[in-house]
Amino acid sequence: MRRHISPWHLFILVLLLSVLLAVIQVGAFTIAFYKLGLSQDSAILLLVCSLLGSVINLPLFSIEANASQAVPLPFYLRGLLRVPPKPFAGKTLIAANVGGCVIPVSFSFYLLFSADLPFITSIIAIGLCSLVCYSFSRPIAGLGIGMPFLIAPLCAALLGLFLLPEKSAALAYVCGTLGVLIGADLLRLKDIRNMGTPLASIGGAGTFDGIFLTGFIAVLLA
Repeated sequence: MRRHISPWHLFILVLLLSVLLAVIQVGAFTIAFYKLGLSQDSAILLLVCSLLGSVINLPLFSIEANASQAVPLPFYLRGLLRVPPKPFAGKTLIAANVGGCVIPVSFSFYLLFSADLPFITSIIAIGLCSLVCYSFSRPIAGLGIGMPFLIAPLCAALLGLFLLPEKSAALAYVCGTLGVLIGADLLRLKDIRNMGTPLASIGGAGTFDGIFLTGFIAVLLA
């Protein structure tokens, strides 16, 4: 469920995230995707496109859903997030975020062909990672699907190193990205019905979503 951020806290959040990107993420990002054969310029272009795409949600379809009582916010988020009263009409719109879902998934399919990953090995890795993501993910009413942050990247990196050590980075990115998409999003659509939210955006946190960051971190670990 989306929550509105107060203007002052939004400014602070954007400032902190900008510093984080400038000091840490850009450098780590280019290092990670250098391992995938991308130049620094290409890696930065991919990051910029992901950031810009994080504000775009593409509607896919609607599902019948049940109303659910919203869970109280943790105390450390109460000053940052506001929860506007929104009537629930009995349907949840499923959407795909461009920056957090469409771009990383498209790049995964690009890697499947450009890195010449073995088809059967890739399917096995994606299937295993999806199973792990499904097992560790849990629906949180009013918030979304939650999963321990490092589970998917560690799983993807280990699968890449074990199944295809000579191309571990590419396989880790592909199975990590698609594993989260399938295991923690698509297979959890049935749980969305009971969360009482008007919008469920796959990759809805954009560049900082689990789908995007899983592939990125998995490459660094592989």
